[in-house]
Amino acid sequence: MPEIIESITSFIERYVTWLSIPSIKWTDILEVLIISVLLYRVLAWIKESKAWSLLKGILVILVFVIVAAMLSMTTILWIAKNIFGVAVTAMVVVFQPELRKALEQLGRRKVFSIFQFDNRIAGERFSDETINEIVRGAFEMGRAKTGALIVIAQSESLTDYEKTGIYLDAEISSQLLINIFEHNTPLHDGAVIVKGNRIVSATCYLPLSENMELSKELGTRHRAGVGISEVTDSMTVIVSEETGRVSVAYEGKLTRNVDPEQLKEMLRFVQGKTYEEKKMLRILNRKAGK
Repeated sequence: MPEIIESITSFIERYVTWLSIPSIKWTDILEVLIISVLLYRVLAWIKESKAWSLLKGILVILVFVIVAAMLSMTTILWIAKNIFGVAVTAMVVVFQPELRKALEQLGRRKVFSIFQFDNRIAGERFSDETINEIVRGAFEMGRAKTGALIVIAQSESLTDYEKTGIYLDAEISSQLLINIFEHNTPLHDGAVIVKGNRIVSATCYLPLSENMELSKELGTRHRAGVGISEVTDSMTVIVSEETGRVSVAYEGKLTRNVDPEQLKEMLRFVQGKTYEEKKMLRILNRKAGK
């Protein structure tokens, strides 16, 4: 009998004691909260900067390394092991501008503002009224041969490009767009970035496309419109200063000389409503065939 009791006691000590709930102190709860907030802030910073795209590339490489480890690909594992130290240093160099900017923002923030969460609704899109205002403004500027560059943001952040311009945060209207791009005004040079139903920034600098297939007759404005569509999921409405024609850049492709109805359909596709992608592709293919 004592042997049975001893074996039961030994079993409990070996396999059951780990189920006991550990004592939780208030400092443990505080520590979890601090780590959670800091982790959220780091992820939010990564998503708001170019680091998000770089991080996705790193994750793809890690997936390949994990697959190589599962399949015992010794050569790939040897290469990954030997370049790991260099890769860490390279990441610090690549992320240096973003890290410096994050530390500067941290120094400018108030202490308790770090613990405030972002309440923006994910996937928020603009209204039909915004579409009408953009279309009206674009074609009125086209008739007056006023050049314009209007970037409509989707899910990917354009924060880095917004910071190159002048912050506005104004409700969008055709009159405001016309006034911004009017010749000899302080804000006419550069691009306007639209997020939701508001103009976020004006006079923004955009990356130029290096696509050699673009027509030589296209100027800097069109190349900038295509360039931003190559590196983000945004759509750009371009009004030519020379011809007054309206073009649209999306996913690295330029659709030239669209009419008001076609522009509305393209903007509705970006709006995220129940419009099929096939309709958008039909418009692009029809214009590309002309």
